[in-house]
Amino acid sequence: MRFETWEPIYESILRDFGYPRTGDERARDVLAVSATPFDLERLDCTGETVAVVGAGPSLPREVDRVADADRIFAASTAADTVADAGYDVDLFVTDLDKNPETARDLTGAGTPVAAHAHGDNIPLLETWLPRLDQAHVLATTQAEPVDAVYNFGGFTDGDRAAFLADEFGAAELQFVGWDFEDPSVSAAKAKKLRWAARLLELLERRRDERFAVLDGRRDEIEPISD
Repeated sequence: MRFETWEPIYESILRDFGYPRTGDERARDVLAVSATPFDLERLDCTGETVAVVGAGPSLPREVDRVADADRIFAASTAADTVADAGYDVDLFVTDLDKNPETARDLTGAGTPVAAHAHGDNIPLLETWLPRLDQAHVLATTQAEPVDAVYNFGGFTDGDRAAFLADEFGAAELQFVGWDFEDPSVSAAKAKKLRWAARLLELLERRRDERFAVLDGRRDEIEPISD
């Protein structure tokens, strides 16, 4: 997704949450200091099925579904659950807020990590970026991209993983470990999950595809103008 397309969606998210754009831009600039251009061909998924793995409570029960995919893009702590089940993650999508050690270990082993900057995680970026092997870091922002910091669309780690898979040519997206009605999350997280659903509904329309993860809830989703 081009930033010109993403920007009005991004502005709507900022208004809804009351986030200042300057915070995201500051975080992006912190990330840009260490970011190096990433070889995007490493993530080429053309013609492949990508498992987009979320960290919902259903994941331990259904993690073995990732075996049906050609690639695994895992968000947040889902990367640890996938690894514990014996599967290799192809891309770890994170804002470093829960398991930054996983980002360190994966980049150390040569696995790509999409490390995301936003207004609330500048201290985490400053602490953990020096510990990552930058050759394996795909730096991302939700603000305007600069230099080697990219923006392919998406807001939460999970839906950002889906937008990344789409960007890199995935023929099919399979959603594993997604729970939009997780009663254990905070009100703020529940609101983020509603936005994630809206963004996935937009993505499926753009792909002319129907994501099973949205079945039974599309009537509740306020569509985003494409």
